[in-house]
Amino acid sequence: MGVMKRKTLLTTMSLTLALSLTLAGCSGGNNNNGKESPTASSNATSGSANTATDKKEQITISAFLGSPSQAPTADNRIYKKIQDELGVKLNMEMLVGDLQQKLGVMIAGGEYPDLITADTKLVAAKAVIPLEDLIEQYAPNLKAHYAGVWNKMKDSSDGHIYWLPNYGVQQGEVHSNSYSGPAFWIQKDILKEAGYPTPKTLDEYLTLIRNYAAKHPTTSDGQPTIGFTTLAFDWRTFGLLNAPEHLTGHPNDGGVVVDNDVASVFADKDIAKRYYKELNGLYNEGLMDKEAFVQNYDQYLAKISTGRVLGMFDQHWNFQAGEDTLVSQNKIGETYVGFPLVYDAGTKDYYWDRALPNLNNGFGISKDAKDPVAIIKFLDALMSEEWQKTLSWGEEGVDYMVGDDGKFYRTEEQRKQQQDPTWKLANKADAFYAASPKMEGSFSDGNATDAGSQPQEFYDSLKPEDKELLDAYKFKTWTDFFSAPPENRVDYPAWQVDLIDGSDASVANKKMTDSSLKFLPKAIMAKPEKFDAVWQEYVNDYKKINVKAYEDRINEQLQWRTQNWTSK
Repeated sequence: MGVMKRKTLLTTMSLTLALSLTLAGCSGGNNNNGKESPTASSNATSGSANTATDKKEQITISAFLGSPSQAPTADNRIYKKIQDELGVKLNMEMLVGDLQQKLGVMIAGGEYPDLITADTKLVAAKAVIPLEDLIEQYAPNLKAHYAGVWNKMKDSSDGHIYWLPNYGVQQGEVHSNSYSGPAFWIQKDILKEAGYPTPKTLDEYLTLIRNYAAKHPTTSDGQPTIGFTTLAFDWRTFGLLNAPEHLTGHPNDGGVVVDNDVASVFADKDIAKRYYKELNGLYNEGLMDKEAFVQNYDQYLAKISTGRVLGMFDQHWNFQAGEDTLVSQNKIGETYVGFPLVYDAGTKDYYWDRALPNLNNGFGISKDAKDPVAIIKFLDALMSEEWQKTLSWGEEGVDYMVGDDGKFYRTEEQRKQQQDPTWKLANKADAFYAASPKMEGSFSDGNATDAGSQPQEFYDSLKPEDKELLDAYKFKTWTDFFSAPPENRVDYPAWQVDLIDGSDASVANKKMTDSSLKFLPKAIMAKPEKFDAVWQEYVNDYKKINVKAYEDRINEQLQWRTQNWTSK
């Protein structure tokens, strides 16, 4: 179906971006009183940035991207624009296979690319360098961008900043039109055939899937439908493990739920057992994907791209590449709507949360980088409004138009191009942009930082089927299906806590994950009468793990955040 075939992925991709880092025209300056402001950071000038690479020497920056992605074409237009106007040769290696194995090989070898996407074990291995002084001295755009979350970015162990969060730092007016977070997803055709119901509970959701699967055992092209699937591969185990916390009205804290300011593991508790027993029922009815526990990420995306999968629990960004293929084929009815399900109707859902900096994610600069100053200046240049518009919207007159009112919009042809995965490989820099720092919210001219957040463009870009669906629910956006998020706890989210590689907490976390990946598939695939016995095996195995060390580290760090992040 044309989705991320492994043979087409880059193992090592050299993009000859003949950039010369004369960044004076793209550099930023001071912000307004230390608050995030794209206006200030893009309109001011900085003398420190002017000396970046006055010699206009071409430099090479190697980068490892910790997510699988397809290679852009050699003549990619946006990279060529960077080549013509800035100047760097990027040697980009994209993930193939298991991330932790790849990082383990890097750490064992002691050699690293210049830029590397984040993982806390790289800090423990002293593979990356502190960034705060580089930012302060050479990167005014980045300093202005991160001003409001500066203290949160500091590693709690030593106070240094090692990573440049790639998402979650907003400024200006924010429009929440799309939804990229966790949900129980269901195909739009199912909702339409059922008269556009609003499932609130897991039972109601599964009833919709059961009824539709009974009427439609195969897809329109004859493939057997899959009632429900999940993913338990590499670090993307959250699709299998995180649902119980949401079903009980908790937000996404990863492996714990936080009640009365205390975090506790839920994986072996009754709130989890209830969910996996439902999946056991689906499996024994033939509706649970029999390959769910052995498929890798590419296989998962490829399966979604066929239109066979009726539903799953996942975060939208994690499966969007598979859905994009369906959109490119105009199979809109086989794309998805997310619902914030709970076990019991009286429970308020908490899936959608407020923006937060994506800590321990994004780019870091390795100890092996020969010219950290040039690298930070390059990233700083890309944080100007001019380049942020280029990386997100594209080029004016080519990828978007500007109306008489100054608002960005796209023509129907431009929208179709943006939905074509093949076109994007030649005309967008998505892989590098995804890992890079980015503005979110709105630019100084009032335009949204991405087309999906531009209210009128969002609505105009909707397919007729999507407009029909939203109209049926009397909604305007995909976030309308969710309860509005409350203010985040100061210490939220727990999943961002660095467990410290090799510590008792980290070892416990690994053992817990291994136990879950061993026993949960076994429990789900068991005969119904055997489920309780397998579950007890799982609980007994958990008792052998030092879960307390994990919980203690989480709680210690949540308390530290409350003390150090409050009113700062």
